[in-house]
Amino acid sequence: MLLQRRPNQKAADLAEELGVSVRTLHRYIGMLDEMGIPVYSERGPHGGFSLVRGYKMPPLVFTPEEAVAVYLGTSLVEEMWGQLYQDAARGALAKLDNVLPEEQCHEVAWARRTLVATGMHRGEQEPLAPYLEKLRRAVRERRQVSMVYRGWAQAEPLQREVDPYALVHRWGWWYIVTYCHLRGDMRTFRVDRINELTLLDETFDVPADFDVHEYLDDDPYAQPRVQVRMRFAPEAALLAQDQRAMWETMEEQPDGSVVVSLAAPGLEWPARMALSYGPAAVVLEPAELRDLVRERARDIAAAYTLARAPA
Repeated sequence: MLLQRRPNQKAADLAEELGVSVRTLHRYIGMLDEMGIPVYSERGPHGGFSLVRGYKMPPLVFTPEEAVAVYLGTSLVEEMWGQLYQDAARGALAKLDNVLPEEQCHEVAWARRTLVATGMHRGEQEPLAPYLEKLRRAVRERRQVSMVYRGWAQAEPLQREVDPYALVHRWGWWYIVTYCHLRGDMRTFRVDRINELTLLDETFDVPADFDVHEYLDDDPYAQPRVQVRMRFAPEAALLAQDQRAMWETMEEQPDGSVVVSLAAPGLEWPARMALSYGPAAVVLEPAELRDLVRERARDIAAAYTLARAPA
């Protein structure tokens, strides 16, 4: 595109604009020739590299919907990765603005005003940026990392050496999929629970048959293991109906109450959710969840009894 805009450009000038060495620039020229793009050079004070006269690079053609899809995808990259890919995402959008015809530009402008994805993280992401940068580098260079990690409800963090295979954003959190040398097996760790992280010099090989998508589908720690049923009282039926996306099934009962079901990876999360509804919702099953909610409710009542507000 640089040669198409202005012919007879010196190798040194092109290399400087592209941010590469002159030697690399000459290699790029050879690659263009192999691709069938006719580049030639002229010697002399007014010479340089040019495209063959009359040759035009094929235009970057998108339908309006494709232009919006590219814009939305680039915007999601910035939203998901924050500082790590912020400049790259904005640079890509600036290039799109320069090459898109007017119709597509209007469509992208409409998308910017009306199609917005935000709030995809559950916590503050800025403190995670150094960890994500190191983990991205470790995954790219296949380097082991040493980390101090605090697991769920774990009072003391543990030192672990892991082989990081992939970074994953799931359920609003960042995870790193690894082979854990402490456990001798695959493990997935939440990035925000890492206290310290060090890149090691040791390298590793990812197994040839490893597929991160298949692993995530089969990850036993991520699979729902508890099937929950809850009943919302008639006066709270609208509360259940307004949160329809949370339930796998929702059945309206003759008395006006609503029975919902959902799958959860364990008892903790549905217990907290059931307690958040207070007496408006009652757990029907499983029995272990009913017992846990009853126990937590007694503990809450006892805490409020002991800690009476001052007169």
